Amino acid sequence: MKSLLTVITLILALALTQIRAFAALTNAKSENANVVAGRQAIEAKDFKSAVRNLNQAVHDNPNDADAQTMLAYSYRKLGVFDKSMEHYRKALKVDANHRSTYEYLGELYLDMNQPVNAEKQLQALKKVCPFFGECAEYKDLKDAIDLYKAKNTASPA
Repeated sequence: MKSLLTVITLILALALTQIRAFAALTNAKSENANVVAGRQAIEAKDFKSAVRNLNQAVHDNPNDADAQTMLAYSYRKLGVFDKSMEHYRKALKVDANHRSTYEYLGELYLDMNQPVNAEKQLQALKKVCPFFGECAEYKDLKDAIDLYKAKNTASPA
């Protein structure tokens, strides 16, 4: 009986993996061209082009949390913090569990010298990350907060 349950569990896990892979493949084919261009501009560190493309993408589909987050990230990299905040908030309205949004919003708060608010994003990540806060976004934001604290508590030489 126990081995039958193990086999059933393995079959279900395999089926679920295949479904997720197919869904990802389907989404990749239908991804908005402006999102693709925006992502490429971010990778090239051309944040002005990213903003232009991603603004069009969120105009076309305001419920794309990834596009909202990438737009917010691009604004943050350009130092336009109010627009960055606006789009991070929109992303979280669309998807309250969007891990990248929490990570980057925490980094925005660090850029704005608000480490307490960055810590709040870290706590939010702990709730939405599987395995009690063990995810790359949690680790990355924690590292950024630790670095921020180290830089701001170091005594002058």
